[in-house]
Amino acid sequence: MNPRQESFRAGCVEPDHALHRRLFLQGLAGAGATSLMSWNGLFSFPAFAEQAKKRGKKCILLWLCGAPSQFETWDPKPGRPTGGPFRSIKTKIPGFHVSELMPRCASILDKLAVVRSMKTVQNEHFQAIDLLTRGHAPRPPFIRPTLGAVLAQQLGHLENPIPNFVLLDPCPEGNEFKSFKAGNWAGWLGAAYGPVRVGGDYKIQDVARVPGMSEADHEEREALRKFFTRKFENERRSEAASSQNAVFARVKGLMSCAPLFDVEKLPAKDKEKYGPGTFGIHTLLARHLVENGAPFVMVANGMPWDCHVFHHEIYQMLVPDVDRIIYHLVRDLEDRGMLDETLVVVMGEFGRTPWLNASRGRDHYPNAWSLAMTGCGIKRGVVVGATDIDGVEVTERPFNEQNLFATLFTALGIDPYAAYDLPGFPTFHRVENQSEPIREILA
Repeated sequence: MNPRQESFRAGCVEPDHALHRRLFLQGLAGAGATSLMSWNGLFSFPAFAEQAKKRGKKCILLWLCGAPSQFETWDPKPGRPTGGPFRSIKTKIPGFHVSELMPRCASILDKLAVVRSMKTVQNEHFQAIDLLTRGHAPRPPFIRPTLGAVLAQQLGHLENPIPNFVLLDPCPEGNEFKSFKAGNWAGWLGAAYGPVRVGGDYKIQDVARVPGMSEADHEEREALRKFFTRKFENERRSEAASSQNAVFARVKGLMSCAPLFDVEKLPAKDKEKYGPGTFGIHTLLARHLVENGAPFVMVANGMPWDCHVFHHEIYQMLVPDVDRIIYHLVRDLEDRGMLDETLVVVMGEFGRTPWLNASRGRDHYPNAWSLAMTGCGIKRGVVVGATDIDGVEVTERPFNEQNLFATLFTALGIDPYAAYDLPGFPTFHRVENQSEPIREILA
C-alpha cells in the first residue's frame, strides 16, 4: 500500500468514514431499518459492515497513576533482596505466581493476559504519562492525540449523546502533573475528540437548563447559535469555530445523558463490592458507561502508587483494593456478556525500583515493569516476557510503548499503521516504525 493509500485510509475520508453517519441515520429514518436489512442494503458495503462491527467495541483503561510496583503485583520476587516482605501465590495459570496481595486476580488469571517485560525510557511522571498515553515521544510543534482521542474517533461517533472519551478523575481540575491538567488531549484530531472529564461529586455539574427557559426556547437559541457559528466557520475557515461547535454539541449531549453519571442511581450492592473509595466507584461507573454506549473510559486514581516512603506499608492497603476492583470488573463484564467486546487495560506510567531508598520507598523505574489486560481481542491465561531473578532487567521479549499501542489497536480491530490525513503536516502514523504488537497476547 502506498503512502497516499495509507493516508486515505486514516483520515476523514477513509473507507470506514465514506458513508456519512448522519446521512446513514437519516436513511434509516426514511427507508426503515427493516427494509434496509432485508435486502442487505448498506450492510452489503464492506466499509459499512466493518464500521458497524468496529463500533460495538469498547475500552476501559484503569490508569494506576503514580506507577505501581511490579514486585507487589504481577512479577513478585519472593526471597530475593529486591522482593520485599510479601510472598507469592499460585494462580489459575500453572507455574505462574502473583503477589500474595492479589488473591482475587490470582483466581482469575486464566482470564487475563500479563506482560512482565515492558521497557520504556522516561522515568519522570510528566514525560512518562505523556509517552504512555500517546504512544510516541513528543515531536514539537506537533501534538499527537492520546489513546482516548484516537479510540473516540475510531470507535465512537460524534452524534452519540454519551461522550466518546470519558476521563474519570478524582481531581478533575487536574493535579500537579501537567498531563493530567486540562490540555490538548486530542492533538491534531481536534477538540471534538477530547475528553469529558468528570470526578469529585460523581456527577456532571451545570447541565440543567436555565430556570424558566423552555425546551423549545433552548433548542431555538441553540439552532441560531449554530447557524452563526457555521457561517463564521465557512467564511473564515476557522478551526476555532469548528471546535466551538463540537463543544456545544457535546454539552447538549451531556444534558441528555447526565443521569448516567450519577452513581447514586447505581445498585447499592454493586457499590458495596467495588468498595467505598473513589477508584472503585469510578471503575463501577466506567462499567456502567460502556454498558450504555461510551466507547472509551479512562479511570485515573490520583497519585497513590508513587510511594517513595514506607512503600510496603502503603501497598498493604493499595494492592488489595485494586485486586478487588479488577476482579469485580472482569467478572461483571463477563456476566453481562460484555467482556468479548470490551478491552480492559490495567497499567501505570512505569514500574518501581528493585531496591528501596533511604526512606523505605521504591523510586521510579521504567527499565522493567508489568501491565495486564483482558477482553476484546486478547488471548486469556497468558503471561509473556520475563525479568531476571531480581527484577532488574528484562530477559525475555522486551516491549515498549509502540508495541503496546500496536497491540491495543489490533485487539480493537483498528489498523495500527494507518497514516493520519494531515494536509501540510509530515506523515504520522497511529503507530510509528511499523512496531509489532505483542502477538502472544492477541486472540
